[in-house]
Amino acid sequence: MFPLYTVAKVLLEYDPDRVLSHFIQKEEDKKEINSAVFASQEWVFLDMGVMPEEMALEKMQSHLDTEEKRRLAADCFWHWHEYNMYPKAGMEELIQSLKKDGFGIYLCSNASVRLLSCYRELIPAIECFDGVLFSAQVKCMKPQKEMYRHLFGRFSLEPGQCFFIDDLPLNIEGARACGMDGYCFDGDVEKLKTYLNDLLKK
Repeated sequence: MFPLYTVAKVLLEYDPDRVLSHFIQKEEDKKEINSAVFASQEWVFLDMGVMPEEMALEKMQSHLDTEEKRRLAADCFWHWHEYNMYPKAGMEELIQSLKKDGFGIYLCSNASVRLLSCYRELIPAIECFDGVLFSAQVKCMKPQKEMYRHLFGRFSLEPGQCFFIDDLPLNIEGARACGMDGYCFDGDVEKLKTYLNDLLKK
């Protein structure tokens, strides 16, 4: 059995307000720029790997009505990975424990190419991972079946021998449709540990 992990909200906490608050003072501007950047269609395109960052930013800025807001949006866009993500408490110890017990551990995440340059500094216990796959690399996303098939094929995994952990029920359903069971993580690491311990006893 191979526990598989996803980045956002499982291994890492993710909070766009961190970079917005660093660069922007006005609450109204924060809301507007958050909508234009982090809640945009272009953000999804970046995760899918189908739009260059420069083009995405230009389209994001086009939704803003002043040069100052467009400048602030650019600041947030180019630096978000330095502020928005930080390790989920307790996950490093859990990963290390699973690795010590002999399990293969793989990362499967909807994430843009930006993560390729920084994930080693962000992911807890990254040295324990046997493989990493980001959606932008293969131009598809969870819960698409293609994403899971890329995971299985790239790392020679058998779906029925894998176990998937994600924070979105839809992604778990997508994994099950491909033959891989899973667990929907609600943020409670201790509950996840108990679930895995019970599962491994079966």
